[in-house]
Amino acid sequence: MTTEHVPVPSAHDAAIPMSGFPNRVAMLSVHTSPLDQPGTGDAGGLNVYVVELAKRLADAGTKVEIFTRATQRGQAATVPLTDGVLVRHLEAGPLRDIDKADLPGQLCALTAGVLRAEANRPSGWYDAIHSHYWLSGQVGSVASERWDVPLIHSMHTMAKVKNLSLASGDSPEPSLRVLGEQQVVDCADRLIANTESEAEDLRALYGAADVQTAVVHPGVDLDQFSPGDKAAARLRHNLPQSGVVLLFVGRIQPLKSPDVVIRATAAIVAADPTVRGNLTTVVCGGPSGAGPERLDELRKLAATLGVADIVRFVPPTTRDELADWYRAADVVCVPSHSESFGLVAIEAQACGTPVAAAAVGGLFTAVADGTSGLLVRDHLTATWRDELLGLMRSPQRLESLAANAREHAERFSWNATAAATLEVYRQAALARAEDASLVNTARSTA
Repeated sequence: MTTEHVPVPSAHDAAIPMSGFPNRVAMLSVHTSPLDQPGTGDAGGLNVYVVELAKRLADAGTKVEIFTRATQRGQAATVPLTDGVLVRHLEAGPLRDIDKADLPGQLCALTAGVLRAEANRPSGWYDAIHSHYWLSGQVGSVASERWDVPLIHSMHTMAKVKNLSLASGDSPEPSLRVLGEQQVVDCADRLIANTESEAEDLRALYGAADVQTAVVHPGVDLDQFSPGDKAAARLRHNLPQSGVVLLFVGRIQPLKSPDVVIRATAAIVAADPTVRGNLTTVVCGGPSGAGPERLDELRKLAATLGVADIVRFVPPTTRDELADWYRAADVVCVPSHSESFGLVAIEAQACGTPVAAAAVGGLFTAVADGTSGLLVRDHLTATWRDELLGLMRSPQRLESLAANAREHAERFSWNATAAATLEVYRQAALARAEDASLVNTARSTA
């Protein structure tokens, strides 16, 4: 089988069509707001994806309205994100953060809020719906039928994929989500997969049709994430000028496996005590899912393993400061058990920092194994110890990976992502129009 690969400009300054269809897109991210700080709660790569894509679509002349759930009392009903991008807050459930597992109970209220936003508008106000994550897909499926516009859906993560590679201590995704995802696949006009690997999972695990799936790689802000002065970055973050700095960036949850990096740090020191004074491991992220107890568990783990003096915990930070952390590091570790793409890996490489990543999912695409970083075959402490210690003992190899990291990252840009996504919208609309024409013809001749 083959998946439709949408033509994607690869250059940093890839041109985006500036006019035409669609004029306005309803973008749904009901479970997490584009205004939330990535790295904590349910905010992560999906939030970055929604924000960056919406901005580039607006630059191309397509207005975007992002629908998300209101979580604070007194929150404005609409918030301009940038020119051409508006965030709409929908009242559904308590005005606070609630567990993602409880959100299916709010789908009716969320759907009503989306439909209400269009009700007082002229007919045909939205040309397409782009939903992100299965909960948004459920809402989008109703709106798509009501408005007779195409539904384009991005999974970002899939229950069946996660359940095939559960981290220790993680709980399997519930059957409700599995069923909900299947329903979204069955009704979506198009499914945007981040990589060919994700497209294959959609086909093999959910029965998605070839014509239904399109591969569009996420991008990276190549201006914001760029190489810089490592010494100056280390000075700003109070890191030693000499020695090796390992960096983990992401939510503190079993899926992302920050414990792998801490265990590997301890194993490195045990294998070669002489590196103790020359190694710093930074864990940058906030609690997710189980909450602050996960972070406490990591601190206790570092203390139990005798590396509390080496491991430093820092909270999620702004995108500009995150780029500075990437520049300060020698290796960014991405030991996730599942990744639809791995934006952290691309951002780090864009800053000229090589990546050691688990050989799973989209990381096969995000990392050029042996060229811009390493793909680690499993999550065993001994394997990560050996791979990271090997890099530490080979400065020339580390330097070579760093030299190639930026070039690999330049294959991905949000401009290219937006251009390809616009083409998916258009193809979905054309296919829907052709289907409607065939139905009308059949009726007229019956």
